[in-house]
This record gives sequence, structure tokens and C-alpha cells, in this order.
Amino acid sequence: MSSFNDQIIQEFRANGGHVETAGFGDKLILLHTRGARTGEERVAPTMALRDEDSWVVYASKAGAPEHPAWYFNLIENPDITIETPQGLVDVTAHELHGDERDAAWNQVVAVAPGFADYQVKAGERVIPVFRLTPR
Repeated sequence: MSSFNDQIIQEFRANGGHVETAGFGDKLILLHTRGARTGEERVAPTMALRDEDSWVVYASKAGAPEHPAWYFNLIENPDITIETPQGLVDVTAHELHGDERDAAWNQVVAVAPGFADYQVKAGERVIPVFRLTPR
């Protein structure tokens, strides 16, 4: 894990989920996944929007041409735990497709316009979107 992610995780935990670094504010959760190849536990901070009783997350990797590692972890092991400001929640990740994915993508762009730039930077890669539903 990068030292930047470590810093974000520490700040998240120290401040009840609020992260001033990079202006993240209160829109982060921590994904607790299992490595798709290694099976080792991983923790990844990511932006999430609440959608009724679920969370929606975006595998943007800041517009990199490849998916973040946690994308592959969710595909391989979709039953995960997320860390929210309110505590730990067991969820199942479902990748969104078609109109449902596009609607969720438009929602994040409305809240965080920089995500539109991420899609441009990602080029041909369509940034995946997941709904995390409590189990």
C-alpha cells in the first residue's frame, strides 16, 4: 500500500471518517478486501456515495489506464467489509452495467466534477462502478 493511502487511512480513523487531505471530506469509506491472487487482507480508501441503504464506489484510480487492484479483489471476492464513520458493515459488491452504471457515474460527476476528468484520462477504459449492499 502506498504511503499516501496509509496517511488517508490513519486520518480517516483518527477523525471519525473526515479526511482533510486532498479535500476528501466525509465521502470516503475503507474497503476491506481479500487479494484476488494472494488472499491477503487489503484496505483501500475510496470515495463512496450513499444510495438509500447501500454505498456506490467508483474504480477510477484517478484516471489511470488500468483498474485499481481493489477492482479485481471485488470481482474475485465480492463479500467484503467496509469501514464507515459509523463502524464496520458487511456488504456484497455488485458491479453496475448499462443505464444503472451510467446513472451512478453521472451522480458522482455531479458531486465531484473531477471524476469527469478521470474518465477522460482513463481513455478507452470505462471506469467501473459498484453498489455495496449490506448483507
